[in-house]
Amino acid sequence: MLRTLTLEDSYRSDRSNVVGEFYVPCLSLANRYDRAVGYFTSKSLALVARGLEGFERNGGRIRLIASPHLTDGDIDEMRAGYTYREIIAKAVLRELDPDTERPSKELAGLGLLGRLIAQEAMDVKIAIVHGREGLALYHEKIGLISDKYGDTVAFTGSMNETSSAFLDNFESIQVFRSWNENDKGRVDILRSDFDELWAGRTPRLEILDFPAVAKERFIALGERAGELSNETKDPEPLVVSTDLTTLGWARLPHDVELRDYQKTAIAKWLSANGRGVLQMATGTGKTITALAALDQIGRQLHTRDLSLVTVVVVPLLDLVEQWSAELRNFGVVPIKCRDLAASWEPAARNALAALRARRKGSITLVVTNATFRAAAFQALLSSIDLPLLVIADEAHHLGAEHLRTALPAHAQFRLALSATPERWFDPAGTDALKDYFGDILTKLGLKEAIDLGALTRYRYHPVLVPLGDDEAEQYTELTVKIGALMRSQEPDSVSEDDNSPLGMLLGMRSKVLGHARAKMPALREALERHRDSFFQLIYCAEGGAPLIDGGTGPRQVEQVLELAGKELGLRAHTFTSREHKRQRRDLLRSFATGRDLQVLVSMRCLDEGVDLPDARVAYMLASSTNPRQFIQRRGRILRRAPGKSFAEVIDFVVTPPQDPALFEIERRLFRRELARCVEFAGYAENHGEALAKLRELRDYYQLLDV
Repeated sequence: MLRTLTLEDSYRSDRSNVVGEFYVPCLSLANRYDRAVGYFTSKSLALVARGLEGFERNGGRIRLIASPHLTDGDIDEMRAGYTYREIIAKAVLRELDPDTERPSKELAGLGLLGRLIAQEAMDVKIAIVHGREGLALYHEKIGLISDKYGDTVAFTGSMNETSSAFLDNFESIQVFRSWNENDKGRVDILRSDFDELWAGRTPRLEILDFPAVAKERFIALGERAGELSNETKDPEPLVVSTDLTTLGWARLPHDVELRDYQKTAIAKWLSANGRGVLQMATGTGKTITALAALDQIGRQLHTRDLSLVTVVVVPLLDLVEQWSAELRNFGVVPIKCRDLAASWEPAARNALAALRARRKGSITLVVTNATFRAAAFQALLSSIDLPLLVIADEAHHLGAEHLRTALPAHAQFRLALSATPERWFDPAGTDALKDYFGDILTKLGLKEAIDLGALTRYRYHPVLVPLGDDEAEQYTELTVKIGALMRSQEPDSVSEDDNSPLGMLLGMRSKVLGHARAKMPALREALERHRDSFFQLIYCAEGGAPLIDGGTGPRQVEQVLELAGKELGLRAHTFTSREHKRQRRDLLRSFATGRDLQVLVSMRCLDEGVDLPDARVAYMLASSTNPRQFIQRRGRILRRAPGKSFAEVIDFVVTPPQDPALFEIERRLFRRELARCVEFAGYAENHGEALAKLRELRDYYQLLDV
């Protein structure tokens, strides 16, 4: 179904591969394609033949309306009084001259069109405009792609069905979906416009039937292409090159100047034969460092006439977009692999086949963790017989057993990026990451990043809050179970994965802490001190408060929005998975202005993959059981931005019930969380004040060493 695709609202050459990201996925799922274009040559649909092959298998039908390609000679003949219908017919036939020598991929595309015409699955009509001074060319550009379920994707814009438009020109299209209420009216209008065109009912336009001789030539070309295919064991595929000048190699932009620590990290990675882990604090430019390393390894391979396939593995869809945008800044248009295989697999396989054929150049795939481990992408990976580089962003995720087994053993080059590569309570996963990617080559911690000016200075305010009696009862019960589980197993067998027995218990305990009722009055007090401030983020606990009878209470994100927006009158909005992607983009833009939106209220959507360098104040109501989430969040609030001299982090830390019977297990569990608080307090501008607030807890748990 077309509605299963992840489609953008628009595609533009500076940020998209219009063919690979739009035409191929849509046509592969469609059974009807109506296209009206201003200019058409025989090379046009050959560029999306992979999509049309899927379209052909679907029993698809094409209706095409186009203007002929008229030469200066054609125009002179019209002026001399020759019949315009005859000249137009001649122009159409010229495009299909059987004696013209054609590249094999162009012939294959024409052959596919010939098959469709022979099967009566494709109709073509010619549009002529009767202007005030004679004939003119038809320049409208609209299209409708429909599937058997009745869904339609309509588009309009500057894209012509020509190789020039696909490869050379700067083009853009706007996209509308029939299943989207906001788009449905536009789709209906474009459908009506096309149907009126096809029926010849549009004023000033004359619609001519496609010449019978032209149909015969198309069919003949289809037969010729079929014969050539039988003679060629491995025909050259149809593919659109995404970078004609550098053959896909990444190049550091002129306006990007690497810091010394980034240059050192790249040099160490190259010296380690292209393997290793970069442990860099969130906000210090891991992505730019990795792409600069891709530039350097590419230069070495290019001078040796070797190719490279790069696979960037990321945990979230938003990170696919973030990496794709950065890659485009480096001159690379990546293939985005996400969602259903039909939306990316044809483009990826075409690109790989073309790379094998030309034996030089580079292609880059950006893939989510979920798609990476899926059978379709694993089959694609196993077929790669060219030098392969795997870049893992937030690489700690890949230490999970279901993901680390998907890492390709034949990858010659490997680069892992993470602020926190060590997996909590999962030494086996941590060791597996090290075994695969190699040693940690550089460590850029929080203090070093601030001293180097990579992150901003900050103030840290830990706010200690207690549990209520019923919350303390739940917490104690869970802590007893966690202690029993830890004592009954070998440490190496205990996993942090959410679905493991320990992971589920830790997650339940985290919810009790995250939803502690005392946090709301403490948050009110903190917000009242910042009523006139902008650039504020509130990180909430996920879901609703766990109740002692097993149910859940109200969602904390809604309680916070009620408090900030209605009770305190701050301009606040939620930023969660419930907001549409387009709405989230609008919210980020509004937040960045420093004039419209004061507060964003989120749960996890602002963790990995969303850049908000302007954020000045962060309220940490909840983090997961894993301290990594706090480390990632603090890195986001400490990113540098114009006019930002320092940041402020308000951290709501729950003080556990001090039960002597649970002292040892609680001390073990609390050590990591308290360690991150103490570390963060120690590097703060107000470190004396912040550490003093933590002194009593450190004394009780005998953790003055952290």
